[in-house]
Amino acid sequence: MKHAIPLSLLFLFIFSFSCTENKRSITKEESPEVIDTIQHIYQYGICIDSLEVSNYTLKNGDNPASIFSRLGFSAREADHIGRSAANVLDPTKLRTGMSYCTFTTMDSTHTIRYIAFAKSHTDYAIIDLTADSIRAYGFSKAIRLKRLYTEGTIHSSLWNEIQRSGADPLLALKLADVFAWQIDFFDVKKGDSFRVLYDVAFIDDTTALHVAAIKGAVFTHKDKEFIAVPFTQDSVSEYFDEKGNSLRKAFLKAPLDFFRITSRFSHSRFHPVLKIYRAHHGVDYAAPVGTPVKSIGVGTVIAKGYQSGGGNYVKIKHNSVYTTTYMHLSKFAQGLQVGTQVAQGQVIAYVGSTGLSTGPHLDFRVHKNGQPINPLEMESPPSLPVKPELMDSFAIVKQKVFAELDSFRVTFRQSQPSTSIEQDTTSNE
Repeated sequence: MKHAIPLSLLFLFIFSFSCTENKRSITKEESPEVIDTIQHIYQYGICIDSLEVSNYTLKNGDNPASIFSRLGFSAREADHIGRSAANVLDPTKLRTGMSYCTFTTMDSTHTIRYIAFAKSHTDYAIIDLTADSIRAYGFSKAIRLKRLYTEGTIHSSLWNEIQRSGADPLLALKLADVFAWQIDFFDVKKGDSFRVLYDVAFIDDTTALHVAAIKGAVFTHKDKEFIAVPFTQDSVSEYFDEKGNSLRKAFLKAPLDFFRITSRFSHSRFHPVLKIYRAHHGVDYAAPVGTPVKSIGVGTVIAKGYQSGGGNYVKIKHNSVYTTTYMHLSKFAQGLQVGTQVAQGQVIAYVGSTGLSTGPHLDFRVHKNGQPINPLEMESPPSLPVKPELMDSFAIVKQKVFAELDSFRVTFRQSQPSTSIEQDTTSNE
């Protein structure tokens, strides 16, 4: 005869089984797939599953005290929050139009648990009000790099062609920086072409911040091909040609960016103001007033001032052979004096129209051993090449760059012709 199980024992058995199953369902080691299905939502590192986010914009005259008061805090509380957050939120750096947001509970009290201020596209000041004591700290969004590629043939300008390809037009400036010692970008011709592999910094995987770096490029100018391969030696990253020679030279090709040449080096030019023919031993670059003027090389300022013909001018001695002069300037860079040491690419002044000038431009001149030479024909020795003991490593890097350029090129030409393409892989900046 079967024995009946007492009701109390049956209930205990069922209850114990139920508890065991429940326990098993939340044990990651035994059932990881259950835990992995839980998806939390984060913003600025804050879990907002049970919080409501409200966005605001700083108004003219806002300061921390007025902002916190407007959010419902008493004057005493607002002052306390402001002082507690002073380590990450500088009131003097708050500007009209900057954004901030609150994270409040979803119940009837709508209690503010966090406040976040955007300091930049990536950096935030977080104020944590969840505990008895206020905690303020910085938060930075992760920046990821995406590898992109574009190419084109120039019809009007490098800037326009890169923009037409769908890439960030500021890539033109990066490309000009890489080849600044090989190509005069004021003299880029119709029919010149380029292929470029580059990284773009993204936040949230969707918002592009800037072009981070060029990872390989080929620029064809006047039927000559120029190669750029990034390589690091002695902890310094530079660009080299296919033979391992550095692209960096003693002088930049031009002292300012992307503006047209209006007058070239000549022994007999009709002066637009004096109305006579005389030598013009320089190159005139037309550019808006205020355009930064850069020193084309390392050197020392040996003259700075005003002369009736050249207006405001700066003269830089680079070595025992070369000096350069920059004229018709609107103003000088802050702190620039005779004797100042300047770096290559350093801003020394700004384009103007002082002296005998019919409009804003830079008159740029170069002297070699005291004699004027044509700046557009000036040669410059390269810096150190890849070291012999690193040539095998460089060859591997070069092969990888060319393989990636060729792979992207095939995909690019199969895709829409007006769109740059990107690689699926990403990496942290």
